[in-house]
Amino acid sequence: MARLSDRKRALELRLQGRSYSQIKAELKVSKSTLSLWLRGYPLSEERIRELRDWNEVRIERCRETKRKKKERRLEETRKRMKKEIFPLTIRDIFLAGLFLYWGEGAKTRVSDLCISNTDPGVIQFFILWTTTCLKLPREKIRIHLHLYSDMSIGNETGYWSSVLKVPKEQFRKPYIKESLSTRINHCSFKHGTCNASISNARLTEEIICSLDIVKEYLNKN
Repeated sequence: MARLSDRKRALELRLQGRSYSQIKAELKVSKSTLSLWLRGYPLSEERIRELRDWNEVRIERCRETKRKKKERRLEETRKRMKKEIFPLTIRDIFLAGLFLYWGEGAKTRVSDLCISNTDPGVIQFFILWTTTCLKLPREKIRIHLHLYSDMSIGNETGYWSSVLKVPKEQFRKPYIKESLSTRINHCSFKHGTCNASISNARLTEEIICSLDIVKEYLNKN
């Protein structure tokens, strides 16, 4: 009797212009069963277009709802992590810079602390680290850009000088590489690669020794 009741209700819904998905959601009946029950009751072309338009609107609303939920979640996460991270001590910045240098810095240079990256934030932090924690003068920083042949040297030098707050006088002649424009347009390389360095043999030696000490600690634990 329940099956007969479901079939009768399915027909009523179909005559109201409901889709198989809508009927399935209400009756919990498979689409294959509905196809068997309702094969003699196709929807009109006009109704099919209406359902298609409604479905697109529903999908877009769903996407918008998910986007807003994600934005709220990320905002809450940012607030929580900001409270956990700040304020930063000089020791915090020193250790963060030390591990950054372990991953990105040049370890074979005996007299220079040197780091290369396409991310301005990485270079900004390196400058903060060397000037705040290592007490090196900002005017001794040297910038060497690696650019592509169809990039504007003037524009890119101006960009990095502005972002890093380093005068153009502290920039070396850029290295220019011939390459396809499709690679240049890639978001990771839109301003080329920035190499920042500062000369101080004693501090370079101390940083390399510090990294060796950390490695020894990790090997023992």
